[in-house]
Amino acid sequence: MQKVKFEILESTCIPLPVENVDTDQIIPARFLTATSRAGFGQNLFRDWRFDKSGKPNNDFVLNDPAITGQVLVAGKNFGCGSSREHAVWAISDYGFRAVVSSFFADIFRNNALNNGLLPVMVPDDYLSDMLELIKKDPKTRVRIDLERQSITILPDVRSASFEINPYKKECMMKGLDDIDYLLSIKDMITAYEFRNTLKI
Repeated sequence: MQKVKFEILESTCIPLPVENVDTDQIIPARFLTATSRAGFGQNLFRDWRFDKSGKPNNDFVLNDPAITGQVLVAGKNFGCGSSREHAVWAISDYGFRAVVSSFFADIFRNNALNNGLLPVMVPDDYLSDMLELIKKDPKTRVRIDLERQSITILPDVRSASFEINPYKKECMMKGLDDIDYLLSIKDMITAYEFRNTLKI
């Protein structure tokens, strides 16, 4: 999957005010047999989006054409449960570039960072304010600035900072995965190995 540079993202949001959303709810286990990362988005939140007959659930937010965006705003403890990387693939394949929550399961957060999906962890009260504003106005936009590690509810209503591993931050800003990063510093690695060889 080709990575996209993440610098600044301005977008409307899709609210999912549900706590403890686990990876089986994000992408049910029966859809994990695919060998490619592509196509998982069509089954994102499958059992919430559709009933058992395959008919869309009109009450679920992803089925509301009036609510769109590249930012998923979810309740606390998002991505808990099993460690399946497919959950991140499904969210990204659907079109999301960032997920905002007040807490992420560690494995989900690491999987997200490894796959170019930005997990933005904010304080509980900030998350509540975001969800309330989006509920009142689905056209509410946010600005996520990765370099500054900040998220702002526009137009400059309120900002919050978030933490991110410096290495993963650099990879996301440059659109690199771990292998791409190593290749980008290949000359440095070669020079280091050469210097160590001379010391032997």
